Amino acid sequence: MKGFWIFLFCFSTTLVYGQKDFRSGNKQAQKFYEQARFSLSAKVYDQALEELKSAIKLDPNFVAAYQQTADVNRILQRYETAVQNYRKVLELDPEFHPLTFIGLAESLLFSGKYQEAIPQFKKYAAFPGVPEEGKKRAAKLIVDCEFSIEALKKPVPFNPVNLGPSINSDKEEYLPVVTADEETIIFTRMAGNNEDFYTSAKKDAKWTKSMYLSPSINTSIYNEGAQCISPDGMYLFFTGCNRPEGKGRCDIYVCKREGKDWSKPFNLGTPINTPGWESQPSISADGRTLYFVSTRPGGLGGYDIWKTELGPNGSWSEPQNLGPSVNTPYDEISPFIHHDSNTLYFASNGWPGLGNKDLFMSRVDQSGSFTKPVNLGYPINTPGEESGLTVSSNGKTAFFASDMKGGQGGMDIYSFEVPQAVRPGAVTYVKGKVFDAKTQEPLDANIKITALKTNAIAFEDVSDFESGEFLAVMQAGKSFGLSVDKKGYLFYSENFSLDKPNAAAKPYLLSVGLQKIEVGGLVTLNNIFFATNKFELLPESKTELQQLISFLNLNPTVSIEIDGHTDDVGDDKINQVLSENRAKTVYNYLVDSKIATSRLSFKGYGESKPVTANTSAEGRQQNRRTEFRIVKR
Repeated sequence: MKGFWIFLFCFSTTLVYGQKDFRSGNKQAQKFYEQARFSLSAKVYDQALEELKSAIKLDPNFVAAYQQTADVNRILQRYETAVQNYRKVLELDPEFHPLTFIGLAESLLFSGKYQEAIPQFKKYAAFPGVPEEGKKRAAKLIVDCEFSIEALKKPVPFNPVNLGPSINSDKEEYLPVVTADEETIIFTRMAGNNEDFYTSAKKDAKWTKSMYLSPSINTSIYNEGAQCISPDGMYLFFTGCNRPEGKGRCDIYVCKREGKDWSKPFNLGTPINTPGWESQPSISADGRTLYFVSTRPGGLGGYDIWKTELGPNGSWSEPQNLGPSVNTPYDEISPFIHHDSNTLYFASNGWPGLGNKDLFMSRVDQSGSFTKPVNLGYPINTPGEESGLTVSSNGKTAFFASDMKGGQGGMDIYSFEVPQAVRPGAVTYVKGKVFDAKTQEPLDANIKITALKTNAIAFEDVSDFESGEFLAVMQAGKSFGLSVDKKGYLFYSENFSLDKPNAAAKPYLLSVGLQKIEVGGLVTLNNIFFATNKFELLPESKTELQQLISFLNLNPTVSIEIDGHTDDVGDDKINQVLSENRAKTVYNYLVDSKIATSRLSFKGYGESKPVTANTSAEGRQQNRRTEFRIVKR
């Protein structure tokens, strides 16, 4: 916008270029021209255009009025009209001003006339007295034109689908975000001058009628927008501006879903929010990295993308700029970190693109740095502005807003299939419901998912207190352990091996019935691992063992028996000894971890107690297990 205002007011100063006089010889025409200047300062653009039209009518050769008319149409993105007026300026006076050429060039660029724009940029840069900064900008935009010419030759698949009247209306809808299971969408709707959040649920593969999100979040006096939602739909991060408790002009807030409603918004405070401008948050799948846009000091110029990490003490780290691999001296906005935690989508007018702002994708490499951004290509990107893209958990579907023809009116929300080359890494999700095994009542239990090889926490939260539901995403190529626990209950564990081809092709759906702690209660330790025919614990077992130790420490009166089991492959006696040794190994680990031997015992059952038939690989795997049984409460 700074550039636009330079053009708008370049003729309103007392300076002249090349000693030319910008004034009209017709006093009445000059008076209309001066009135247009005041209208422009008040941002009453249509009135200014009428006044400029009157000036030109009185003086058909009033070059400065044509230039100002072109500039105003340019700021209003009426590029075709701007081009006509810039050409009229050059027809009347080919050497009138260098800004005529840059204005014409940019209007041609934003009209998609890249080949015609290049010579105009070159003429501007060759003008005597053009500042170095102007020459750099012209060179940058020439690169954009050259990139665009090649991009038009290699279009990518793009078939946008309007999400329909259940979500879209004759008002403006934009900034859509969906949960990992694609069953809930939250978006922003502009009604009058007020922005609020709306939501819709998917039922029978169709979106239901959208509803006002919550009076706990939406207000009648402030705008709420630029939001993201955690993959499980439990946390909403959004931008709130000019609020009494705010740190600056726009701040980032968070609220949590509580049953069917939401908590009051909480300002994230320092060091995320500053007296400046922070907006457009995007949270990683594990909830521990927040990306956002800011104009704070220390950036590369314009709007930059920053990130902050959630520490073990619950506070956010000092934000870090993503650096020149993502940010430029221009603007980078609307970041979206995919649920794979490695693929970032954002909009920029700094990297080579087709127009105002384009959509880009960057991935985290093995060193932890983002790679050079890739333009999503034409016709996803156009000469206009594209931003606010989000991508489904499975990486196949993108959601965005557009005012393209054929919609419900204004900006509508659309979806399209993401081209293979710019898809994120594969992920899946586990969706479950926790309940009391006896009463069937939903439980708010602690849910933790851990990468078994690294012990890194991929997800940690509490299941919904009304429904007992939880949802967490997991990356392909790794193995994860799930633990579910609640005070007074035996814990539950499960593991997911996503290191095989197509392992992340479909989600995992679980019903977790927790048993209260009672004598005879039995827990299968699904994340205890041994090598084939061995009884040494594998490193991946550490997380589960720590869970068992924590359970015993929280329940100091409980005593357990550790049971080992095998499948029926091999000699019965060998299997019996193997099961005993495996149970004893777990027993020894607990003893070494300061659990009293008086609370522990172990026993091997060999192949004598299968839980399913040994007729398949899956069945035999289930029978090879380690359990513990409550023997004293």
